[in-house]
Amino acid sequence: MTTTHLLYLHGFRSSPRSTKAQQMAAIVDALNAPGQSVTWACPQLPPSPAQAWADIQTQVADWPRDSMAVMGSSLGGFYATVLAEQLGCRAVLINPAVAPARDLARYIGELSNFHDPDAKFFFRPEFIDEFKAISPYPITRPERYLPVIAKGDEVLDWREMVAHYPGTRLTLLEGGDHALTDFAPQLPQVLWFLGLSQQP
Repeated sequence: MTTTHLLYLHGFRSSPRSTKAQQMAAIVDALNAPGQSVTWACPQLPPSPAQAWADIQTQVADWPRDSMAVMGSSLGGFYATVLAEQLGCRAVLINPAVAPARDLARYIGELSNFHDPDAKFFFRPEFIDEFKAISPYPITRPERYLPVIAKGDEVLDWREMVAHYPGTRLTLLEGGDHALTDFAPQLPQVLWFLGLSQQP
């Protein structure tokens, strides 16, 4: 199945200006140039999980369920899993955050965006319960997932990430980092999984 609509969800304190989001946007532009039609969306997600989830659902409300897909990095991977579980769409997850209610509790307070340090926001205590309210685990459709997980992730425990995605087409990288700065070598299998290229 070829993906006709692709949603990219960035990580905590990140933005659509992230390197991976920009890489994927450029690929979609290149695919669309010769006549292929792929709708691309990469919204700026608000700090509130409840609002972020509402925005995500609004974004894809009129998208075709059988030919849409979602990609997510870190916290975006958590949201992508929530969406994939609800809609049954395909999901590519890059070092997905699997326990944000626990891991982000220490960040309560004023924070800044990585790509725009002047853009401040307040991460509120009630956001922790909002994460708990939408937790998607355990997953029910493992064949719909392509997790790409780096053992070298300095933020999240790769073993915990792997444990949350049993039976999936999981790619486990020996090195790497949380941002997966060396994302380019993963693109062939990502595009194949999304039906946007031939066998990698």
